[in-house]
Amino acid sequence: MADQMFIGGGGDGYAVPQYLLFDKANRHGLVAGATGTGKTVTLQIMAEGFSAAGIPVFLSDIKGDLSGLAAAGSAAFKLHDAFAKRAATIGLDLQYDSFPVTFWDLFGKQGHPIRTTLAEMGPLLLSRLLDLTDVQEGVMNVAFRVADEQGLPLLDLKDLQALLVWVGQNAQELSLRYGNVATSSVGAIQRQLLVLENQGGAALFGEPALELADMMRVKDGRGEINILAADQLMGSPRLYATFLLWLLSELFEELPEVGNPDKPKLVFFFDEAHLLFDGAPKALVDKVEQVARLIRSKGVGVYFVTQNPGDIPDDVLGQLGNRVQHALRAFTARDRKELRTAAETYRDNPAFDTAEAIQQVGTGEAVTSFLDAKGIPSVVERTLIRPPSSQLGPIDAITRQTIMAASDMAGKYDAAIDRDSAHEMLLARAAAAAKEAAEAEAQEAALEEKEREFKAARRYDGGRTTERSASRKASSQGGFGEAIASVVVKELKGTTGRRIVRGILGGLFRGR
Repeated sequence: MADQMFIGGGGDGYAVPQYLLFDKANRHGLVAGATGTGKTVTLQIMAEGFSAAGIPVFLSDIKGDLSGLAAAGSAAFKLHDAFAKRAATIGLDLQYDSFPVTFWDLFGKQGHPIRTTLAEMGPLLLSRLLDLTDVQEGVMNVAFRVADEQGLPLLDLKDLQALLVWVGQNAQELSLRYGNVATSSVGAIQRQLLVLENQGGAALFGEPALELADMMRVKDGRGEINILAADQLMGSPRLYATFLLWLLSELFEELPEVGNPDKPKLVFFFDEAHLLFDGAPKALVDKVEQVARLIRSKGVGVYFVTQNPGDIPDDVLGQLGNRVQHALRAFTARDRKELRTAAETYRDNPAFDTAEAIQQVGTGEAVTSFLDAKGIPSVVERTLIRPPSSQLGPIDAITRQTIMAASDMAGKYDAAIDRDSAHEMLLARAAAAAKEAAEAEAQEAALEEKEREFKAARRYDGGRTTERSASRKASSQGGFGEAIASVVVKELKGTTGRRIVRGILGGLFRGR
């Protein structure tokens, strides 16, 4: 049916077919389960279903497997017989197909570059990315405020590095206005920026920045599936989590309110979601909870993918209405406690024990619960997940490059633009200040030379004189005149004197 997506079930022992209603898809969801239990395939078939319904999708590809969405499955695939058997069991007419895909990569290797600016990310997320203390985060906020007030655009890392140098140089003055700005905190932030740069994080910041509309395209009635290459990115888990949270925040801030649409404008899969919350400060968790609660009215559905529902804070978990729970293993007391907690988040089915079912389901099976037409979670069911229509596993590098070359995004983001921003502006200021200082120093030297000439002129007697004429001259220039000369010479040694030379004596010396 056009208003829902078939997930699976419907066979012997799995009597109830499971559907995800598109008008409830923006109520968010959870895909959980231990490693190797089938989460990636579930994510793949959900992306297919949304795309087929004309709903764009964003997802991160941790292992490279999801690139197979761009290619159709094949009867020659080694698991075809198993797929065909499962399709028959659940009453699915399996048709292989490919889907429109755009590849993205922060590092620009396996996809089109994807960037944002420091100003768009803001001090809160940037402080989270750099793992700053509260004091250091305060200095970061001061730096961003100064950039706004001084008209200094913060686009890339070198902009922030240059601004922090300026903040450190003017720490005393800034402290009087904003509170203590310790140079030690500025130095600590600079060191963290260096670490981020060494991890390749500089590639994230700059222009041209991503336009959200480029992730919300529909082609020939099918939603574009945006795949972020994340295998290399996962080497910097904090960068990965912060980038995805930034993207989610941008969607929340920029998209208009649409209420309860018939289908989402975009579905966002947050894989390895535990990385977002590990060690996250309460302010950040509160922000995620706020975004999850309110972004559904913007027509965006968010699906967290993780190993255990306990990885998600309760306030966020409570917002996730559509759930697919693959197997969890309970080897320790803590595992058993987490298993019971996971089972308690589902609406009980009297036909079986939920906790036991979560332990017993095999690969490609799950316990599921989706919102019904009234928005009420259905009772939990054991479900055989349907096979994917696209290729299971990654495509080869040549195919990926061919798709990238033919993409609408080819050439739009490939070349970075480095326009004048905080770094260049502060360099220009420094150069202007250095030039002014050099001119002042030259003028100072000239004034000192004039002062020496003035003193020499006072000592010059104009040639030989008689004793009488010398006495008469001394008499006429003595007293008050000598006092005035003494004052002038004294003043010439100071700042006021130098101004007198420039203002009064300049013309005299020019006329000599």
